[in-house]
Amino acid sequence: MDFPPGFRFGTATAAYQVEGAVHEDGRADSIWDTFTRVPGAVANGDTGDVACDHYHRWREDLDLMAELGLESYRFSIAWPRVQPDGRGAVNPAGIDFYRRLVEGLAERGIEAVATLYHWDLPQALQDTGGWAARDTTERFAEYAALVADALGDGVAQWITHNEPWVVTFLGHVEGVMAPGVRDWPTALRVAHHLLLSHGRALEVLRERSSAPVGITLNLTPARPASTAEDDAVAARRLDGYFNRWFLDPVLTGAYPADLLERYREHVGPLDAVRDGDLEVIGAPIDFLGVNYYFPVAVRAAPGEGPLEARTAEPSPPLTAMGWPIDPAALHELLLRVRRDYGDIPIAITENGAAFEDPAPAEGVVEDPDRVAFLDGHLGAVARAAADGVDVRRYFAWSLLDNFEWHLGYAKRFGIVRVDYETQQRVPKRSALWYRDLIRISRAKR
Repeated sequence: MDFPPGFRFGTATAAYQVEGAVHEDGRADSIWDTFTRVPGAVANGDTGDVACDHYHRWREDLDLMAELGLESYRFSIAWPRVQPDGRGAVNPAGIDFYRRLVEGLAERGIEAVATLYHWDLPQALQDTGGWAARDTTERFAEYAALVADALGDGVAQWITHNEPWVVTFLGHVEGVMAPGVRDWPTALRVAHHLLLSHGRALEVLRERSSAPVGITLNLTPARPASTAEDDAVAARRLDGYFNRWFLDPVLTGAYPADLLERYREHVGPLDAVRDGDLEVIGAPIDFLGVNYYFPVAVRAAPGEGPLEARTAEPSPPLTAMGWPIDPAALHELLLRVRRDYGDIPIAITENGAAFEDPAPAEGVVEDPDRVAFLDGHLGAVARAAADGVDVRRYFAWSLLDNFEWHLGYAKRFGIVRVDYETQQRVPKRSALWYRDLIRISRAKR
């Protein structure tokens, strides 16, 4: 595989999934701390209270990254650790943790890519309306300013939000993610305020830091399940739901007309939008983060919800999540983004898979399925680059096995195994494969 000059390889994590220490050094509850206490909300009653104990073991984890030759590390900053109530002064102990982390990355020659929001809204802000309240967009801009002032000289790239689709629809329609709301009109207000807060944070970061700024969207190719015209129309609707509802306002400054009409008809008017909002949301970004895991096949489903569409059962091969493995769809997706939205720089900010890993043997976990997954998807990225897509980063999800949200600790995405009882880290074969790929690619530069 050949990658463009300057291409960087890394891994990614998220604060609530790895840090633990949820009650230390002034950190307050997030909506995920609250959600995990709801009976039945998370598999096995698991919580992120300890997770991978990264808050205490970050030096060990950074050393491991250096041993693997990683060039870039995407992490998220826990808002309730930095600003416990979501407003007011910065918590010195909280921001100092991230300062040490950024400095430790620099000492090891690893680029720091910081995500401001990976789903852990301070519970204090949820209590006053959460993302459904417009005021939260102002609070987010203030939080972005605090972080930029404290870390701006050490962060190589900023990401405002991770996967606003998940926050919107899994958190506020299906209710399977925090805060566990099930209401379509609320969800559409949440989506707009997330995007508006992205635009406001973009302004703040540009004022206080010279590092490039982007947003990460999870994009899912939606294909008709058959040649029937109804399925094609339904697939177009789900493409809007998964992809265009967020891509269009960020990259074109307008919501997609077909989805606006459908939501007006089946949910109600988009009452959160005010004059000037879309200009803020559509301000040019420096790069687009793309999280890709799998495509979906779509069937028409008359009468089923606002979209009247459903996803078909996927065909093997599947991951342990039941997700289809389709590297070609990543290549297709990257070409589609360039075709529809222009030559914007792209970072693959998450890509990975959960499998049923065996126990460690002789100091390594053999995970051939994950090796094949990474090989296929990195090959798709290389082909997209050869076809003219300006793709500059790849972050494997994830560095460590971790707290997998509502699934608790049942699914393992890491290229490094974590024993949750002892916190021992054991590299998987995929980590060693990735190390060798990075070494070979670097030698070609």
